[in-house]
Amino acid sequence: MKRFVLQQDDGRASDASYRIAYAELLNEQQYQAVMHDRGPALVIAGAGTGKTRTLVYRVARLVEDGMEPRAILLLTFTRRAAKEMLDKAASVLDERCSHVKGGTFHHYCNQLLHTYSEHIGFPPNFTLLDQPDAADTIHHVRAPLAAKLRGKRFPQKNTLLAMFSASVNRQQPLYDILASAYPQFLQHHDAILEVQKRYSEYKSMNGVMDFDDLLVYTHKLLVENEDIRNKVSSRNRQVMVDEYQDTNALQAGLARLFSSAHGNLMAVGDDAQSIYAFRGADFRNILTFPEQFEKCRIIRLEENYRSVQPVLDLANTLISKASQKFDKKLFTRKEGGDLPGLVKAPCERDQSRFVCQMLLQLREQGLSLGEIAILFRNGRDSYDLEWELNKRNIPFQKFGGQKFSEAAHIRDILAHIKIIVNPDDQIAWNRVLLLLDGIGPKTAQELISWLRRNKDRSFSDSGLVSKSYQQQLEQLSIVLEELNKYRDEPGKAVASAVAYYNPICSKRFDDHPKRLKDLDSFAGLAASYQNLEELLQELTLDPLDATAVETEASMKDEDPLVLSTIHSAKGLEWDTVFIVQCLDGIIPSGYSVDDPQALDEELRLLYVACTRAMERLFVTYPITKESSFGEYFSNPSRFLNGIPEKNLETWMLEEESSPKQLTS
Repeated sequence: MKRFVLQQDDGRASDASYRIAYAELLNEQQYQAVMHDRGPALVIAGAGTGKTRTLVYRVARLVEDGMEPRAILLLTFTRRAAKEMLDKAASVLDERCSHVKGGTFHHYCNQLLHTYSEHIGFPPNFTLLDQPDAADTIHHVRAPLAAKLRGKRFPQKNTLLAMFSASVNRQQPLYDILASAYPQFLQHHDAILEVQKRYSEYKSMNGVMDFDDLLVYTHKLLVENEDIRNKVSSRNRQVMVDEYQDTNALQAGLARLFSSAHGNLMAVGDDAQSIYAFRGADFRNILTFPEQFEKCRIIRLEENYRSVQPVLDLANTLISKASQKFDKKLFTRKEGGDLPGLVKAPCERDQSRFVCQMLLQLREQGLSLGEIAILFRNGRDSYDLEWELNKRNIPFQKFGGQKFSEAAHIRDILAHIKIIVNPDDQIAWNRVLLLLDGIGPKTAQELISWLRRNKDRSFSDSGLVSKSYQQQLEQLSIVLEELNKYRDEPGKAVASAVAYYNPICSKRFDDHPKRLKDLDSFAGLAASYQNLEELLQELTLDPLDATAVETEASMKDEDPLVLSTIHSAKGLEWDTVFIVQCLDGIIPSGYSVDDPQALDEELRLLYVACTRAMERLFVTYPITKESSFGEYFSNPSRFLNGIPEKNLETWMLEEESSPKQLTS
């Protein structure tokens, strides 16, 4: 009998046969992460250490090893981030990388739920509620309960939505959320619980979900259906989760379920940049990852490619004050760099004068305004500075504004589209009907109730409105019929809805010319989608950013200066960064000082701000501040206490002597 011994073959290429010279293109720690093959791994990626590059090359390496691209799942916190990573992977390897499954948790869950909707009691054509629509739905179901409590303060719709979302994302009972964050409403616990129940029933009855439902129902689907869980996780031979420090309890559980068949889960993130607890992010997910997954490999990325060493020294000193953290120390091979400056301004106006004069000086030295950012804790912290910038005619762009698809005129068009995709969407019907002259909330609700009972009949049969309003309803019926014909041509559908909506827009908004520009752009954008269902899902899951209403450039001849909250600046970088209003009560927030965990997050927020700077960093604060009670002395952030002069150089501001003083 002859024997033939089969060698172990996992389909991997040998180092010598790789097209990409991974060892030459990556540092040692990046290379270890890219070549990690099986089992759980945690990559602690410090700020500016090439986290994205590492993920890009790991995707390329897995595909080059022969793994089927659709067997790789890359979960990021924006669709744009996933697309950019996969495009880069395709550019370093080949087009196969663009077929890797990439997107947000919500996007992937949405795909799964539409595939298995019958297992959760929803129709295949269920639609998604964006935040404003979800709040409107809550307002609708809260009204009867609020009426019974007349004379007592009951939470408004947006507050209720925040309560429900916190309960879901933190996996905590509603009572605990009220006790910790909304004690003033604890007396209404039972009534609020009833609103939550009615809200859930309404969504189920009308075939709609909100963002949180996507996570909840996917988790429920996979936990309760072993065959579906095995099928889904078996397809995911490798799962990678970016920004793992920003996951909530549900997302961490889903990551485990998505990778349960093969156990190949790589979490990538930085505990020092966990700053989204207000969104439900759970810092413990990344801290306890090695304990949650047996034989977890930990890889630390510490070589920074963004900042000069003096900036990193300050960042390292700051984060060393955190009570809970993974030990790491950022370093760079870049040479030189000035010490970060601590600028003590006599007052808020002098702080603004310093920032403006310094940035104009840097501009004269050849630095573009677009390479400079001014960061702050809250949007209101830049008001005085904005006044000074406008006075000096310095163009700037402030981040943290309204999303494109949250603007009223865009939502009006989307409501018409939602009716076509899901005729049972009462919130969309209500919005559309209230656009018509003479139709108020009561008549709108009567019409909606009539439609539910008479789905195949015309508005003209309802008898609920006078003949003077009948023509508007007939026009609406005509445009909805036309939109239905264009279900697979979203560009034409939106253009048709816009043509109908134009006169309504002109009546409703004083700035309608700008809004009409948005609507024209929206029609062009919609043409890139395959059908109306895809258009709605994509816009709800990944809202577009700015509208023409908010972003008309103040100057056309140079890139504007960037003003941004620190939260909005995460992941970005600039040559020069100013951190203004670095005061106790602002950084850290006054609400966090009695909570050690919240205080740690505020420290991480300052760390994130510092690590946005590549070459120059200025930390500023006013010694005195004005309030309605008069002027008072402020205190610099407690996080600056004990920072040695070798890490943070003190600057004092002096007034220039007048010509008269010089000659006396």
